[in-house]
Amino acid sequence: MGLLSELKLAVPWGHIAAKAWGPQQATPVLCLHGWLDNANSFDRLIPLLPKDFHYVAMDFGGHGLSSHYSPGFAYYQENFVSEVRRVVAALKWKRFSLMGHSFGGIVGGTFTSIFPEMVDKLILLDTMPFGLDHNGVENLLTYRRGAIEHMLQAEASQKPRQVASPEEMLQGFLKRNSHLSEENARLLLQRGTTEVATGLVMNRDRRMTVPERSISFVSRELFVHSIKQLQARVLLVKAIQGYYNVRKEDTDKNVLLFMEDMLRSILKERFQYAKVPGNHYVHLNQPEIVAGIIGAFLQSQEPPPHQP
Repeated sequence: MGLLSELKLAVPWGHIAAKAWGPQQATPVLCLHGWLDNANSFDRLIPLLPKDFHYVAMDFGGHGLSSHYSPGFAYYQENFVSEVRRVVAALKWKRFSLMGHSFGGIVGGTFTSIFPEMVDKLILLDTMPFGLDHNGVENLLTYRRGAIEHMLQAEASQKPRQVASPEEMLQGFLKRNSHLSEENARLLLQRGTTEVATGLVMNRDRRMTVPERSISFVSRELFVHSIKQLQARVLLVKAIQGYYNVRKEDTDKNVLLFMEDMLRSILKERFQYAKVPGNHYVHLNQPEIVAGIIGAFLQSQEPPPHQP
């Protein structure tokens, strides 16, 4: 299944870039990449998925080939959720499926809880539908303060954009993204950099650094309430060597078990769980491992109503 087209969708601050595969009249699937990645994150997976769907992978604002936000406007999770709403409005989609990797899954989950009638299926690739902090509500105001202060500091910085040779760019990128193979690091850099006279510069907005500055963390109570809003069927693909195994210092296993248990107990037959070998970028490094699971889920029909 070859790439159908590159898209540029107008938004008030410029445009959202995206790429599309498959017949335009087919059932739509919107694909959301991870933090500081871009739409190329799905280049190796989508050609292995069922051909009777229309797949669109977008670059979030400030990522890939999409415009950066205007000065004074921060990259908060709610803004990315709004971008999804703008994109599907531009594409004239009334109902569709969402597939999100990492941060893209959190954005997709939040969108699905706010606009539950629009999303048929939600696919989470080594991620959860909401960010739940292991300290509960205690850290939430601290995160919000940090996000505001970070934005002001980033705007005050007058450092020129860093230029690097292609090899320096690649090695630096691999150092920051140890889960990626060299081949797939090059794939993400292909869309994530621009060539200038003396080398390459990153396309992404320098105001973005760590995802904690953008994620809207929720309490356990809000997590449960948000899951209850979902009308979609949900597939959670968890990589054995994925984010929640490697980033042990960030992850309270009790919190992870709580989230999985709530998804299972609230969604019942609408929840599907698959544990696969591979790391956080298994959909990119070894797409054949997850393609069959995702394809079967996309093609599956609505299960019978739950009988108490």
